[in-house]
Amino acid sequence: MRLSARRLRGVLAGVVAAGLLLGGCAGGGGGREATGAPEGTIGLLLPEAQTARYEASDRPTFVAVAGRRCPGCTVLYANAAQDAAAQLQQAESMLAQGVDVLVLDAVDTVAAVGIVAQARRLGAQVIAYDRFVDGADYYVSYDYEFIGFLLGSALAGTVTERAAERAGERPDGERPGVLLAHGSATDPNALAIAAGTRRALEGEDIDVLAEHYTPDWSPDKATEWTEAMLTQFPGRVDGILAANDAIAGGAVAAAKAAGLDPVPVTTGQDGELAAVQRILAGDQFMTVYKATDQQASTAAELAVRVLRGQDPRTTTVTEGVPTVLLAPRAVAAADVEHVIVDGHVYSTDEICVPAYEDACERAGLTGAGEASR
Repeated sequence: MRLSARRLRGVLAGVVAAGLLLGGCAGGGGGREATGAPEGTIGLLLPEAQTARYEASDRPTFVAVAGRRCPGCTVLYANAAQDAAAQLQQAESMLAQGVDVLVLDAVDTVAAVGIVAQARRLGAQVIAYDRFVDGADYYVSYDYEFIGFLLGSALAGTVTERAAERAGERPDGERPGVLLAHGSATDPNALAIAAGTRRALEGEDIDVLAEHYTPDWSPDKATEWTEAMLTQFPGRVDGILAANDAIAGGAVAAAKAAGLDPVPVTTGQDGELAAVQRILAGDQFMTVYKATDQQASTAAELAVRVLRGQDPRTTTVTEGVPTVLLAPRAVAAADVEHVIVDGHVYSTDEICVPAYEDACERAGLTGAGEASR
C-alpha cells in the first residue's frame, strides 16, 4: 500500500489515543441491561441489519461494555432497518424515556440533525457513531477517506500488476479497466470512501469505465449494476472497487454469473466472514477490516463518561465536534491468519467450513500448513 509516513503516523497516533480512552474495555452481550444503583440511561440507535457487523458485533459489544462500566445504567437499543422515519420515532421514544446520552448511527445524516436538535432541547447529549452528524457532541468512527485510499491503492496496484503479466493478451494501448461500486449516495462515509478512492487512482494507468452509488449499500442492486456493466464493457473489466463486503459479494456474484474465471480483482470493506472466505477462495482480493468491537467499546466507554459528567479525551476534531478516529487494516489472503484468526475475529472453525476446506488448506490455516507452523 502506498501510504505516506506522515499519514501513517497520524493513524497510529489515533489508535494509541483511542486505546487510552478505552482503558482496556472489551466484551459482548445483548439486549437491555440495568443493574445496581440507577445512574442514568444510554440509548443506542443503529441504522440497519443487512450489514452483518451491526447485530453480530456493534450491538452486543456496546451493551456489554456499557453494562460492565456502569452497572447502574439502563441501556436501550433500537435498529431502524434503513428507515430514517423509523429511526426518528425510535429516538423520540428513547428521549421520552429519559435517555441521557444517545449514541446515534444515522440512517440519513441530514435527517438526523433533527434528532440532535430534539436531544439538545431535552438536555441529552448525542454521540455520532460511525457516521458524522452535524451538531453532535462527540463523534466515534474510522477515517473513511483513508479506507477509500486503502481500497484504491490495493485495486490499482493489483490490476496494474496483473495487466502487465497479460500485456500480450490485450489490444495495443488498451489500459486496464475498472468499475467503481460506491456505497449509498446519502451516506457521508460512502462519499468519503469515494474521495479516498479517487485520490488513490489519480495518475494511475487505469481507465475508470463507470462508477455508481449503490442505493442502501444493497448487494442485490450491486449485482444488477455490475451485470449491466459487464455486458456494456465485455472483456474490459479487470477490477471492481466495491466499497464494502456486501457490495463485493454482489459484484462477485455478477462476475461468476457472467462466467468470468478468474473474477475481476474485487475489493471490500468490513471484514465480514463471507468476505474472508471469498478472499481465501480467490474470489475477492481484499477487505478493509475495522475492529467494530473496538469501535463499539470506545463508544460505550465514551457514553458512560459523558453520562457521568466527565471530560473524555478525544483524538481530533471534525467540523467542530470532538472526535475519536480508529485505524482500519487492509486484509488480503496473506493477512487472514495474523489479523483475522490470531486477532480472534473469526476462528478457523468458523472460516473453514466444508465449502472452504481446500482454500483454508492452501492458505495454511488447516491441514499440513497448520501443522508446520
